[in-house]
Amino acid sequence: MNYQVLARKWRPHNFTEVVGQEHVVKSLMNALQHDRLHHAYLFTGTRGVGKTTIARILAKAINCENLQDFNPCGVCSVCRDLDEGRFLDLIEVDAASRTKVEDTRDLLDNVQYAPNHGRYKVYLIDEVHMLSGHSFNALLKTLEEPPPHVKFLLATTDPHKIPVTVLSRCLQFNLKRLLPSQIFTQMESILQQEHIEAEPAALKLLARAADGSMRDGLSLLDQAIVYGNGKVSAEEVNAMLGTVAQQPVDDLLTALAEGDAPAILGTINELAHLTPDFSDVLQQILQVLHRIALLQQIPSAIDHDFDVDMIAALAAKFSPEDVQLYYQIGLVGQRDLDLTPDPRSGFEMVMLRMLTFRPVATTAAPVKSAQLRQPVNKAQAQPASYQAQPASHQPQPVDNTEVATQPAIAAEKNSPETVAQQYDSTWMEMVATMKISGLTRELAHNCVLESIDDTTCTLILDPGHKQLRSSRTEANLQKALQAYRNAPLKLVINAEKTTTATPAVQLTKAREDKQQAAVDAINADENVLALKEHLGARIMPGTIEPI
Repeated sequence: MNYQVLARKWRPHNFTEVVGQEHVVKSLMNALQHDRLHHAYLFTGTRGVGKTTIARILAKAINCENLQDFNPCGVCSVCRDLDEGRFLDLIEVDAASRTKVEDTRDLLDNVQYAPNHGRYKVYLIDEVHMLSGHSFNALLKTLEEPPPHVKFLLATTDPHKIPVTVLSRCLQFNLKRLLPSQIFTQMESILQQEHIEAEPAALKLLARAADGSMRDGLSLLDQAIVYGNGKVSAEEVNAMLGTVAQQPVDDLLTALAEGDAPAILGTINELAHLTPDFSDVLQQILQVLHRIALLQQIPSAIDHDFDVDMIAALAAKFSPEDVQLYYQIGLVGQRDLDLTPDPRSGFEMVMLRMLTFRPVATTAAPVKSAQLRQPVNKAQAQPASYQAQPASHQPQPVDNTEVATQPAIAAEKNSPETVAQQYDSTWMEMVATMKISGLTRELAHNCVLESIDDTTCTLILDPGHKQLRSSRTEANLQKALQAYRNAPLKLVINAEKTTTATPAVQLTKAREDKQQAAVDAINADENVLALKEHLGARIMPGTIEPI
């Protein structure tokens, strides 16, 4: 019954074993190498990132009898005693339980005495920000003129509560929150050595739930092992955490990109059967939107992250402006979720709000007509990028009246297949017929067909879209081409500049032409011209949409 939890069993015992804090480890090992040790160190950072652990390793290193490449050896009497918690020259204090000035004075009374066994007497004060003002004053005097045989190692999650007089006398190291990939890799390594089966998808869920804390991650892993009866599966971890898998989030955002309200509500209905925490689902959506924004601006920013293909596929569906708008709506919705009648209805309203206020999308069919709304006052005008809201039913003759056009709903959904029929383009028709989707379709849409026969299909991809290429997308496209041609052909993609318009360029041009035709139709409408002439009206920018 002497089971030791993973967070304690696998706590690093030297600098090499520390995960994700290379900037701190390098500085401390260089200080040991050149014998330039400060008398007071302050380690800051969120919970479970290694503040106390690194402090203990440093205490061990400065007293170790046989350093190995400036790492504690782990076998000398000092290292063994410190690992077993019986090294007399390490005085470890939890400041949260000893906040009084009397406690601090009692602690510092023995500072003047030489160490019993090691070279230095080390005071490790955890959560030092919890000390009272008088306690800090008592500590400050010793920090100002410390004996040469004393080192102070302070750790805190809230350095802002520490007086600047104390901060100025410490060498401060800020520990980073760990990345999900770092926590995932550490979990995978530990489970291999523990001979415990685990699904990668389950470890990804746990790594994200750890929220940057290795200790929290390993505590959750302990819980998952017990919950799964010795195995760690995605299904069990989802049930344990009370969260949903990533797929519903992908489905929700895909439906949002396509403006498909029934699909959004259908996915939410399926989610409701799992009794999820809708606040957590919204949190996942915000995290995905954040990663999409990073990919759109700095593609290399999420190379280390999970589900890169899924993020890239979604990033191709949204404009950067869309992502920023949806993130802001989701952020406000997260704040107000507790005020809603029930979590599901609140979540539904957030998603419908994103759908309602999404930037006006243009389509690619010829403009036949457009419907006018009643005039509204300037002060009531909506931003150009949003759909116009209803105005009063009766127009009032006021000066400088603005005319808002109603963004009419298209008679039918314009898919890439529908638009492709307008062009005599073999490759565009092939892409539509193959019924590919996601990132594979985006790759195909941004390629030009150079040649094709029953053995080889050669495509040209503009170097500007090279991020769409991956072994997965190319394999999917090759498989679709083989099924289309009913032949085991090989796919070859060459990255080079081309003057031929890709399907993506043709679709964009068709949408722009249709939008311009809609604008021209409204501007030439007799009723609009009459309103402009007699009432001084003008058309609000961004409120025209083709039918």
